[in-house]
Amino acid sequence: MTNSGNIFKYAMCNESMQELSWQQQCRIISEAGYGAIEVAPFTLVNCGVSDISAGQRKEMAVIMRDEGIVCDGLHWLFSPPPEGLHFTTPDQAVRQKSVAYLDELIDFCGDLDGSVMIFGSPKQRSTIDGMSIGDAKKYFAEGLVAVSDHAQSRGVKIMVEHLDKTQSDVINTLDEAWEFVERINHPAIQMMFDFHNTADETESLDVLVRRHLDHIYHVHIQEMDGQYLGTGTAADDFLETFQVLKDLNYDKWISLEVFDFSPGGRTIARESMRVMKEMEAKLS
Repeated sequence: MTNSGNIFKYAMCNESMQELSWQQQCRIISEAGYGAIEVAPFTLVNCGVSDISAGQRKEMAVIMRDEGIVCDGLHWLFSPPPEGLHFTTPDQAVRQKSVAYLDELIDFCGDLDGSVMIFGSPKQRSTIDGMSIGDAKKYFAEGLVAVSDHAQSRGVKIMVEHLDKTQSDVINTLDEAWEFVERINHPAIQMMFDFHNTADETESLDVLVRRHLDHIYHVHIQEMDGQYLGTGTAADDFLETFQVLKDLNYDKWISLEVFDFSPGGRTIARESMRVMKEMEAKLS
């Protein structure tokens, strides 16, 4: 992998390059110094991941290997296509369909040798039709329990992502994410940390990460407004949290996920890596 020489392992999400071929995406990520690509399945399919045959998955794995990177996992699990999925709806048939698709995603992730699946997908997990947050959490947990053994058998962990209230009303803080994961109590269901999703936190990020790092299996990073690193103040604002990650020997992926794709994947990858290396250089 191309991460040699860095303190941390860096990955990059692929959706800023979705107009490019898989090989071009992998090459850009590798040349910028990342060790892994993180896949948003909707960028690769017309109907769902069943579009991608076993042979095509093997070819994707070969391309990653040839470009010197791996797949760290998946995110944006339920962003359409396919349409009509919702994981916490009161409609049992829709929930069953959504759980079945999560099973398909687990196999796709496993086939690419990915190890994490980030469950953010705010529109597909928020309350609808007047339901309570308690019911949404109940259905959320039931669905994850239903796939947990399958995920474990494929070497995949599903990460419950904390999302602030502007995105979802279900699990808004790291403390809530940990309480939810602890209640499920399965090794394949864990949590992650996203710098961007911390608007509802009342403590500093370094304090939160120090408290929860034993249970954090993935990190997403970007500027707080969702742009690539270097366009804002993340290099200063996140430095204490990076120091905590180093001090506590965090050895899992830190993945770049941006929401403004207009600068293009090559610029996003290169400039963000430059900032992360600068941050590393300031660590004691």
